[in-house]
Amino acid sequence: MKTDVKILAIESSCDETAAAVVENGRRVLSNIISSQIAIHTVYGGVVPEIASRKHLENIDEVIRRALKEADCGFEELDAIAVTYGPGLVGALLVGVAEAKALAYALDKPLIGVHHMEGHIAANYISSPDWEPPFLCLVVSGGHTHLAIVEDYGVNRILGQTKDDAAGEAFDKVARAIGLGYPGGPKIQKAAEAGNPAAIHFPRPCLEEEGYDFSFSGLKSAVLNYLNQQEMKNESVSQADVAASFQQAVVDVLTAKTMQAAKHFHIRKIAVAGGVSANAALRKAMKEACEKRGYALSIPDLVLCTDNAAMIGSAAYSLFRRGEFADLSLNAIPNLTLGVKS
Repeated sequence: MKTDVKILAIESSCDETAAAVVENGRRVLSNIISSQIAIHTVYGGVVPEIASRKHLENIDEVIRRALKEADCGFEELDAIAVTYGPGLVGALLVGVAEAKALAYALDKPLIGVHHMEGHIAANYISSPDWEPPFLCLVVSGGHTHLAIVEDYGVNRILGQTKDDAAGEAFDKVARAIGLGYPGGPKIQKAAEAGNPAAIHFPRPCLEEEGYDFSFSGLKSAVLNYLNQQEMKNESVSQADVAASFQQAVVDVLTAKTMQAAKHFHIRKIAVAGGVSANAALRKAMKEACEKRGYALSIPDLVLCTDNAAMIGSAAYSLFRRGEFADLSLNAIPNLTLGVKS
């Protein structure tokens, strides 16, 4: 099999139109991202129809820029990879259709990639020597999973959210306290001026057996606090609410991860997904792992949020195994990750 494998990867699962050229799963030759945050901020969240339309407008230019930055022509590519789920169905379809057209026209293998597999694979780029098996906390806007990555693309799910994902809770609380969208970065910024111990919010699921998460109750606790303060005609410190809420989320995510690592005797921990960009979570995970002597991998910030480099990395192991898709590949908005243990 060819030694150096170059994969053009496409990502369009939500509101970033992205393309990248990745060599051998770990060397990023280009990673172009066209963000729609400014557009959706006006609406307080992602509007699926607008996201799909912007993907259509941007995708050809993003691919052109990715190839130019990588100094790579279509003929030098070994495969075309694309996110086919989970995500917004209209947004996914734009990327899938583009990838299928390119694979057909260029007579290149087509590789369908699970979006969350991409987030996990971001660690292989930021930490080139990182290899399975390891325990991975995957936290994003729509997903919260704790999984044992047994091999490349082989995940055993230990736990997942029962309701709101961590990132979803960030967005809802940010909206409730008047910070707006996107919630994660705005909560983090506001929390810098707040006291994380000012308000005691619950730590859901910490006393329960197993490794599932639940953030709906925590979100409700914040809303109840805000309502109580309003009824008592007392002021609310936006910074203290943000800091206290953020600390509750970080405590739960970190504690559950450490519990699982101890139970399954795993000494390598990775974090992935958009919420892994949160500074408080990164700090807490680093301190917890250092205390226990665990190895820790967290992707560089640019690789935490949606991007195509991570899709190209995840696609490499599928390429090596010959796991290609045909032109019937379709978007699967509710695609699940791994097998629940």
